[in-house]
Amino acid sequence: MLLLKLFFAFIQVGLFSVGGGYAAIPLIQEQIVNIHELMTLEEFSDLITVAEMTPGPISINSATFVGMRIAGIPGVLICTIGCIIPSFCICLILAYFYYKYRSMSGVQIVLGAMRPAVVALIASAGASILMLGLFQAELREMALGNIRIVELGIFAVALFLLRKFKSNAITIILGSGVVGTIIYTLMGAV
Repeated sequence: MLLLKLFFAFIQVGLFSVGGGYAAIPLIQEQIVNIHELMTLEEFSDLITVAEMTPGPISINSATFVGMRIAGIPGVLICTIGCIIPSFCICLILAYFYYKYRSMSGVQIVLGAMRPAVVALIASAGASILMLGLFQAELREMALGNIRIVELGIFAVALFLLRKFKSNAITIILGSGVVGTIIYTLMGAV
């Protein structure tokens, strides 16, 4: 009964978390903490923190960790599959219709019109993350006095290396983490 309850809870999460992985977190909280009371808010918060640090999509990581905490390995499988099934089915349906009608001029016009919107959405997300990293605030709340100099320096050097030398992005990410850790460790020691 518990596994069935988890499966249907995560089917709902997967179906209604439109907008990316972070949109799933309140839905998971509602299902697991508020409705079914399978975890406390503190336990859920700890699991989300770990899920954010783990590589991969936050919604899948959250489902996996919640499933493990509540029902062990069967819970992992049930929660993860429940979270994935809606997106998988929607993608299959869209792929079917795309391949069936992709040669139609109307489909090409619609896709062409959507490209700038997708670029704008990605740019908006990038700008939000940049503002959060440099100012620890959203765009409407940022103040020049709150700029984080270390993060600005790391960002500028990383951007320079990526653009000028076409460096490997993974190397830049890892190097930025090492440099940031060293700087903050030295600043903490002073």
